[in-house]
Amino acid sequence: MAAGIIEFGLDTFGDVTHDENGKPESHAQVIRNVIEEGVLADQLGIDFFGIGEHHRQDFAVSSPDTVLAAIAGRTSHIHLGSAVTVLSSDDPIRVFQRFSSLDAASNGRAEVILGRGSFTESFPLFGFELSQYEKLFEEKLDLFAALLSNEPVNWKGTIRPPLSNQRVFPTIEKGHLKTWIGVGGSPASVVRAAQYNLPLMLAIIGGSPYRFQPYIDLYHRAFAQLGGTVQPIGIHSPGYIADTDDQAREELWPSYKAMRDRIGHERGWPPMTREEFETEIENGSLYVGSPETVAAKLAPVIKTLGVSRFQLKYSAGTLSHRKLMRCIELYGQKVIPAVRAEISGNA
Repeated sequence: MAAGIIEFGLDTFGDVTHDENGKPESHAQVIRNVIEEGVLADQLGIDFFGIGEHHRQDFAVSSPDTVLAAIAGRTSHIHLGSAVTVLSSDDPIRVFQRFSSLDAASNGRAEVILGRGSFTESFPLFGFELSQYEKLFEEKLDLFAALLSNEPVNWKGTIRPPLSNQRVFPTIEKGHLKTWIGVGGSPASVVRAAQYNLPLMLAIIGGSPYRFQPYIDLYHRAFAQLGGTVQPIGIHSPGYIADTDDQAREELWPSYKAMRDRIGHERGWPPMTREEFETEIENGSLYVGSPETVAAKLAPVIKTLGVSRFQLKYSAGTLSHRKLMRCIELYGQKVIPAVRAEISGNA
């Protein structure tokens, strides 16, 4: 990526949406809809399309790389990646193989964002103990980082047998597999990303985005101490775009509240009020409104934090596929050009 160029992406968790009659779509239909959303993003010139991994009833996608491969076959330019891959409950070698295969199929457009994941359903599903939450991620990340060299791997840890001069296939054909570390607010994870010389993806899903400035500063300091060149920094945040501010808020509110309250009930949070929703739009990290409103809010965040990519988490609970497609259209046709113009000083 050329210096000064900002990339824009879209993220979805494959939320189980409702059809136009208010009935839940099947998981299969949601996956087909996600593929259409990725194809539209490519047609609009959007830089990246990410799909999150979940293992629960309200999200349809448990295997992002499979869905991304379907999108790869129908697109030409857009980069395709996870958002995120829950590395702690997966096998690093298999993750690398799946995404190196996606990279081959897409002619070098694959990326992977590695994280711990904010949901823990995958741990009992795949037979991992939550008590090993930290160790699993740390050791598996260490192994995955060793695989990125495309060379025979020598590795030793405590969670699996060692590897001795082991090759892993398919290798990356050109360059390397772009690998980000997804971070939700852990300083240790920020430093770890720098130690492995990997780009940083900040999940800013609530509160003022500017409160993450210390994490960005820490990332820069870590590279300064390590003597390396700072890698790209990205932001993942939720939002929804419609033709007018009122339309965006009224369409999003019921679905967003239902999703937030469902997850909140599991985690001991109180139900979300309309006042909280409005406050998050006005002052927090929820980018909701007309294209003009969203662009006006987003441009100073990108400029102030100095990030090189923004990924809009556009899926929002039961909000219909038709409305999500319109959101993607407005994001690609109006928001992105307006933000680019503002950042470049051509607004």
